[in-house]
Amino acid sequence: MKRFLSILILTSIFSCGRDSSDSGKQVITVSIAPFRYFVTMIAGDDFSVNVMVPAGANPHVYEPYPDQIAKLGKSVAYISNGYLGFEMTWLDRFYEINKTMIRLSAGEGIEPVDPGHDHGHDGEHVEAADPHYWVSPKCALTIAASVRDLLCKLKPSARADYETNYTELVQIINEVDNKADSLLSEFRGKRFMIYHPNLAYLARDYGLEETAVEFEGKEPPPSRLKELIDIAKEENINTVFVQKEYDTRNARVVADEIGAGIKVINPLSENWQESTLDIIESLYNSFVQGSK
Repeated sequence: MKRFLSILILTSIFSCGRDSSDSGKQVITVSIAPFRYFVTMIAGDDFSVNVMVPAGANPHVYEPYPDQIAKLGKSVAYISNGYLGFEMTWLDRFYEINKTMIRLSAGEGIEPVDPGHDHGHDGEHVEAADPHYWVSPKCALTIAASVRDLLCKLKPSARADYETNYTELVQIINEVDNKADSLLSEFRGKRFMIYHPNLAYLARDYGLEETAVEFEGKEPPPSRLKELIDIAKEENINTVFVQKEYDTRNARVVADEIGAGIKVINPLSENWQESTLDIIESLYNSFVQGSK
């Protein structure tokens, strides 16, 4: 509450001239760093992009700082995830702070995945759907099209450039999609294990099965740990995936029990192409090793 009160004060201070940043560029605020990738790949440096959840922060429970809200107050558009826990708490407040910015939910047009549990963490709202859709290349195509449409609306004079850049971005995403199809097709139905469930859309779109170490958004009780160990041994799982922002201790308990390794992934990286390829290739390598 104290942080929100300071935000309200800052909003009144920064409400003037909110259509441009300190660099003179219009500001677009995005909820997470991967969305910045789509904006910059299409618009280049035409806009200043304000990322609400910085690298290393947990987007399920994050609370924005005043300087981020100051940039939000200047923004001409906000690109939301639509399902992340911090947005369940803050999104209405964001729109109240800046009533004129254009709103885009990047998940529009993407069939949501049920989180399978409350997907909750202490101090956060329950997420109605799994929010990690950007990790799947097939979903990324939908995000790219939505971002292109938004940018063309914000700067119609640059439409031709944005359409060209969008076409090039689609080619990049299709290459990642083709690689996922090529590497993962022979492992359809294969299970992988991950600490926090953030690859559900990738699993759905490429025929895999995700098993989370977390239990109802919390550390797993002993009974769940035993169940996970049994699953891993039965299916020759040799890798436990862990998102960069999460503590690896419980994942290591399972990994040590089954003689598996830990693979840290970074789905919240601003470099969507690099991080997604790393995830796909790491899944493939774990399946190959598990089949030997």
